[in-house]
Amino acid sequence: MGVIDLVLVEAIKVKEVLRWLKETGREDMVVESDSFVEGGIASIVAGASTHPLDLIKVRMQLHGEPTLTPPINPNPSSLFRPAMPGNISAVHSIHLMDPPPRVGPVSIGVNIVRTEGVAALFSGVSATILRQTLYSATRMGLYEVLKQKWTDPQTGNFTLPKKIAAGLVAGGVGAAVGNPADVAMVRMQADGRLPISERRNYKSVVDAISQMSKSEGVASLWRGSALTVNRAMIVTASQLASYDEIKETILKKGLMNDGIGTHVAASFAAGFLAAVASNPVDVIKTRVMNMRVESGAGPPYSGALDCAVKTVRAEGVMALYKGFIPTISRQGPFTVVLFVTLEQIRKVLKDF
Repeated sequence: MGVIDLVLVEAIKVKEVLRWLKETGREDMVVESDSFVEGGIASIVAGASTHPLDLIKVRMQLHGEPTLTPPINPNPSSLFRPAMPGNISAVHSIHLMDPPPRVGPVSIGVNIVRTEGVAALFSGVSATILRQTLYSATRMGLYEVLKQKWTDPQTGNFTLPKKIAAGLVAGGVGAAVGNPADVAMVRMQADGRLPISERRNYKSVVDAISQMSKSEGVASLWRGSALTVNRAMIVTASQLASYDEIKETILKKGLMNDGIGTHVAASFAAGFLAAVASNPVDVIKTRVMNMRVESGAGPPYSGALDCAVKTVRAEGVMALYKGFIPTISRQGPFTVVLFVTLEQIRKVLKDF
């Protein structure tokens, strides 16, 4: 029995429990729950199957990041002043550095396998599964709830602006719920690039969350949460709204039937749009989440804007699109697997 078969079997069990709850008058416990279950299952399958591509994307986004120790409590206004001779702080020295040589996803992937082993491509996969369970199940389930509530009951029309609004709301809520797993995932994926003496060596997502809470405080689990929420709003609005819109257009124009071909075409286009829209925020999010705060020193970045300014100064504007090739290489397959799996799960489970 394959992974997909096992997932479907477990999904049927969940649906049977939900149906029993409805039949016994406990509908309040399962209000709109189907969409959360279906979206969560599809997201876990998509996330786990494309995890190596996501890991390569994270490594590319961190490539070339300055490792200089920042001054304690740097003056934020200094970020916007040009470096002057005789008055060069750590921040300004970053400005004077030459941009690092570019590397591609293939060379990054080969280097990971050569230096860390094939298993390293799945570093942090436990965090990915938890993240999809919390974040994606929430955003996809909530999107469907809003879709049902905001669809015109007379015409059955769910307009594009409403789709985008539903995606923004659902993505923001899902990201807030899943941020601890997101931070753990980024750190576990990035750990192998550090010298052995500096690695965090988290054993699992539970260990990562536990260690972060003890050594850096519970607040560290929501580090970069504003960026996570912004990115998730952009991704969900562009991904889910565009998938629905493109799929509806294909069917209305009679270009294809409502089958896997339509689902693949609509989902790949949606994945491309989501990658283009979200990559700059994703780069900054990755760096803020991965930064190491040393005792007695100020953090490398005081926030998202600080990180963006330092990144652009040190590496150029196109640094905000670092990792775009693996992003689209991962976002495309992820979105295709996500929606194709979701559509198939809906068909299989509709009678349960």
